Amino acid sequence: MRRAHVDAAQYGGFQLTALVVLRMLVGWHFLYEGVTKITNPQWTSVSYLQDSQGWFSETFRDLALNPGAVSVVDVLNEWGLTLIGLALLVGILTRTATVAGIVLLALYYLAAPPFPGLEYSLPTEGSYIIVNKVLVELAALVVLLALPTGHRVGLDRLFVKSGTAVEAA
Repeated sequence: MRRAHVDAAQYGGFQLTALVVLRMLVGWHFLYEGVTKITNPQWTSVSYLQDSQGWFSETFRDLALNPGAVSVVDVLNEWGLTLIGLALLVGILTRTATVAGIVLLALYYLAAPPFPGLEYSLPTEGSYIIVNKVLVELAALVVLLALPTGHRVGLDRLFVKSGTAVEAA
């Protein structure tokens, strides 16, 4: 099955600018969240995992009970956020970073979906029903996956072969 590829050269100036700005804003958010976790020796994912009430809450809670698993989850979380953010900001391996970001955000959403009747001990930034900022950012990454820009504005353009980005092939 051949995957449709939208060439960023077909975007108008405003469209390309809007998509690049969106990619960089999401990248900045990921990078910032990752760096703040790395630089905070007190940060751990234990509370988030223990507070899970989503479909896979038992799995997330089991992870929280295993110190070795928590260490792995913490490192993957800290460095995943940081590297995904950096890649999106500079436009390198953008397809891979976008897919990784979608997976990470999906895990966050599955761990703590904002469904009516679920109450979490961790503070949130507002009152959400079904749609929260995690889901919105996930949707933004889906848009960036569908409408790539790294091979036009970003370091991915250094790896362009015959008009098609190597990573997109």
